[in-house]
Amino acid sequence: MERFFAIVNPAAGGGRSAKLAGPALARLRDGGLQVDEASTDAPGAAVRLAREAYAKGYRRFLAVGGDGTGHEILNGIFGAGSAPAERVAMGFLPLGTGNSFLRDYTREGAKASLRALLERRTRTIDLMRLTHADGEIYSFNLVSVGFTANVGALTNRHFKPFGHLGYLLGVFVRLAQLRPLVFTVRCDGDTDWDRRPCLFLTFNNSAYTGGTMWIAPDANASDGLIEFVHWGPIGRFAALRMLPTIYDGRHMQHVQASRRAVRHVEFDMPEPVDVMVDGEVLPLKCRALDIVPAAVDVYI
Repeated sequence: MERFFAIVNPAAGGGRSAKLAGPALARLRDGGLQVDEASTDAPGAAVRLAREAYAKGYRRFLAVGGDGTGHEILNGIFGAGSAPAERVAMGFLPLGTGNSFLRDYTREGAKASLRALLERRTRTIDLMRLTHADGEIYSFNLVSVGFTANVGALTNRHFKPFGHLGYLLGVFVRLAQLRPLVFTVRCDGDTDWDRRPCLFLTFNNSAYTGGTMWIAPDANASDGLIEFVHWGPIGRFAALRMLPTIYDGRHMQHVQASRRAVRHVEFDMPEPVDVMVDGEVLPLKCRALDIVPAAVDVYI
């Protein structure tokens, strides 16, 4: 089917998406695209809408909202127990709060997305598949545990309406509660488990998180690899001094930072922990993380 199925999250961006989605979709239709649309009314609704649309024959999708909307759409398509039988393409109209993923490619946000859609221009990207005690989740941006996930959980509960400022508020609260953490992992052909204390671990498909934090400068969403960043542990005052460097990538020059490119990660996790997946935070008992190369085409 040549038609696009647009899933609009009207709550994204503090309601900004509801105001801007109509004009943006009208411009696409004026440019010759056939677009059907549906709106979400609750968290998780985009998963159901995407799954139903795929079953009806749609293979081109539009995520109108933030990274969370795109995350739900991909999990509606890929998370039904097996990879989709036919290839799908996805466009973003980034009208939400985070919009981290597209920052790898452009600083123009929705403008660049509209151009790519109207010019029918795509590129192939990888996905990450997180296996946990209760199933699987697909990610196009990052999977993270530790400080970053703990900040995200607090922000989503209390500070989400404040956008980027809300994330910073979460950072300062979690800094006051800071303590070293241990997450037992091993990658690819490693025989020994990595039990080094850390501030956070991130497993990245793309480079940015939290909107503008350049958390994994070497990540490439099309290289068939997961960028694994291990950071810390450091004290709260040192972490506060280092905070600005996360926005320009200089945090990776710190003696406590390390990175490697991997394809498979195992977790030894006896209890569920907060895990950030594409900006959403879930309590999960992680088992494994794998790269799914060249999984989907993205308009950008």
